[in-house]
Amino acid sequence: MDGEITPADVKALLDDDAAVRVVDIRPEGAYAQGHIPGSENVPFPRLTRDVERFAGAERVVTVCPHGQSSVQAANLIASYEGIDEDATVESMAGGLTAWEWELETAAREADEGPAPDGTPDAPF
Repeated sequence: MDGEITPADVKALLDDDAAVRVVDIRPEGAYAQGHIPGSENVPFPRLTRDVERFAGAERVVTVCPHGQSSVQAANLIASYEGIDEDATVESMAGGLTAWEWELETAAREADEGPAPDGTPDAPF
């Protein structure tokens, strides 16, 4: 793991359309109620099973409610053999409690229709 990243730096990466994958490790219900726009949900208990999803990622930022469990998640992802040794894997410091910007909800995503790649929204 490469340490922690501030919420402001995560926001800047997302605003700049940087090649970053923000991984929210909370349960699906909590994620649906509000999450960082552009983030993806992989609940912590499923992370070991789904870690291969991050193979080839250039940068991964893990997010949890308070910035503690996301450190463990970042360590797990960083230790996965499919993660390039040059990849950056970080935990967002302070978690969602430190996020000062608007969160996206499942209802708002559903109103927006299909994802940009044309796939339908996931049911919640």
